[in-house]
Amino acid sequence: MHVLLFDDPAIRPHLLPFTFTRPVAALRCGILTLAEKWQIRLGGQPVGYLTEPYLQAKYPAGATAGPALVINGAICPDDVLVQQVQALAAGEALFCDETLVAAHLADATQVAELIQEGFQKTRDVVEPITIIREVWHLFLRNGAEIRRDFDLLTKGRESAPVGDAHTIVYAPENVFIEPGVKIRAAILNAENGPIYLGKNSQVHEGAIISGPLALCEGSHINAGAKMRGDNTVGPFSKVGGEVGNSILLGYSNKGHDGYLGNSVIGEWCNLGADTNTSNLKNNYAPVKIWSHSAGRFVNTGQTFCGLMMGDHSKCGINTMFNTGTVVGVGANIFGAGFPRTFIPSFSWGGAAGFETFRLPKVAEVAERVMARRSLAYDQVEQDIMRHVYEQTVKDRVWERTAPAAPVGGTEL
Repeated sequence: MHVLLFDDPAIRPHLLPFTFTRPVAALRCGILTLAEKWQIRLGGQPVGYLTEPYLQAKYPAGATAGPALVINGAICPDDVLVQQVQALAAGEALFCDETLVAAHLADATQVAELIQEGFQKTRDVVEPITIIREVWHLFLRNGAEIRRDFDLLTKGRESAPVGDAHTIVYAPENVFIEPGVKIRAAILNAENGPIYLGKNSQVHEGAIISGPLALCEGSHINAGAKMRGDNTVGPFSKVGGEVGNSILLGYSNKGHDGYLGNSVIGEWCNLGADTNTSNLKNNYAPVKIWSHSAGRFVNTGQTFCGLMMGDHSKCGINTMFNTGTVVGVGANIFGAGFPRTFIPSFSWGGAAGFETFRLPKVAEVAERVMARRSLAYDQVEQDIMRHVYEQTVKDRVWERTAPAAPVGGTEL
């Protein structure tokens, strides 16, 4: 039976800018992406994505003919929920209140139309479930999801040894080390939550790590870093400075000193040396952030909320981000002062103002950055970026008062 993870049209727009460049189920919360969680819990069965047409080349649906389990890609599974989903008979649909959780289709050929038109509820979930409905839910749920993924990935397995006499470990039973990990003179404190060190990752001299923490494959925690808990460092990333309750989705760097808190950073991002994020307002009021779906600032209801940065965005040294800043895809931020709290996709500039970061220049940077990880900025990636560029033109308000430049122009 096929497993298809769909983008709920009532949820995906609220997870922009991250879902500009990936399906909802490709978001990382905890150690794993939501898709990886389902795949492992369903016995390693491959999963397909039902997402926006422009993303489908990178995230294919696979075969859709024949019977299929159709699952909401915004939901983090646990054992009880998986049992309920697997127990669905053909034609049955599982709901959480008004949200479709999963359905068993005898023939999934018309699944896209069914998702739009709606399924008839036949079952309800038997316990509360975790649904990632807003961007800030990613960091809010991260600690709990690290714990859940840790149990899933390590059950019945034996950790590799620390292998360094100068590393101090508290609660070693809550530390799991995959093959190829290197640790040098660090402090690992797993008393408040598990620490997972992925394959071929490295923890450098003087790093202080408090769990829960997920360090994914090939990633580095740099010398002297202070990881304060509830952090995920996605694959092939580098992190330094002070980090608390934050997620780097993967292939991104925050290599130097500076504070990152209650934040989510996309793929292929770079935070310049001494970049700092504010995650708390001076008056302790709830944080408002820009909502792409609402087209305005919305109240998160959270006292703590930092930076939401989309894929392929960068900032220069000493950048200061105000509380609840949202940065789109492909932005380049630099200069003195605090930039605005909503920076549209493909922006170039800072507190002094912005112009458009044109696609040819974006491509030059992306090619260089991805080549450093031995990956190509291929036609599939270029087509996604072009689509996002065109989709977000309305957000770049300065373009309305300036002569239009062609998409393929030579400007920045």
